Amino acid sequence: MTAIRGAAAFTGAASGIGRALAIELARRGCDLALADRDEPGLKTLAAEIGAASKLSLHRVDVSKPDDIAQFAREAATAHPALGIVVNNAGVAPMGSFEEIDQAQMDWLFDINFWGVVHGTRAFLPHLKTLGEAHIVNLSSIFGIIAPPGQSAYAAAKFAVRGFSESVRHELAMAGSPVRLSVVHPGGVATAIARNSRTGVGVTDNARRSQSIERFENAARTTPRDAALRIIKGIERNEPRILIGNDARFMDLLQRFRPATYWAPLQRKLERMAKGTE
Repeated sequence: MTAIRGAAAFTGAASGIGRALAIELARRGCDLALADRDEPGLKTLAAEIGAASKLSLHRVDVSKPDDIAQFAREAATAHPALGIVVNNAGVAPMGSFEEIDQAQMDWLFDINFWGVVHGTRAFLPHLKTLGEAHIVNLSSIFGIIAPPGQSAYAAAKFAVRGFSESVRHELAMAGSPVRLSVVHPGGVATAIARNSRTGVGVTDNARRSQSIERFENAARTTPRDAALRIIKGIERNEPRILIGNDARFMDLLQRFRPATYWAPLQRKLERMAKGTE
């Protein structure tokens, strides 16, 4: 079991799951290296945490490998006992494959996939010097199932899953003290849908409002509950951390109907979006 102690570093700390995770880890006495592009958001979070933990704040754009490398160096210097790294930062687009151009897909992959890869690479040498350490990479339930309208997002999250599982097996074969978990949240009540970029080919402006409304009706897990589930997964060294009843249901459905899960899942999601289930 990996103990929650020492220090943790994570990206996307200013809002959503990252913010909730910072607060919960601080309550457990964990020192924190918090990274985000949103500097005002980081400062607000730091003020809320107060003196409960030793904090270092880092402006990081995870689409830039040099930013991540600098974050890893500064975080390890500020927190020598840093033993938990959470690659959490992520973004979402709105639109089908034909409505999202290549530049938008590249933007998403630079953050959602390459940000995870570069974060893992940058921190791994330090983590390997410790007696025990843990990497947590955020995928999504859309790294297990792939609905229409999520081609770019699902592709990146499936890639995070594949990358993370392979690295986990490599670390285990090498007898490394570093453990690795991949997280698959279902609907978590964050601002990711409201902050999503609309595909350049989307011409129906009403679709954005409808998509946000459907997401918010279906997103029933709070960021705090998601953070608590991740912490429990770290403590138990769980290789896969599913968050929410919706994620557990979709995971099971995909196992039973790996090629034909979409039709029954679409009906269930429509009921959830209407608040009738």
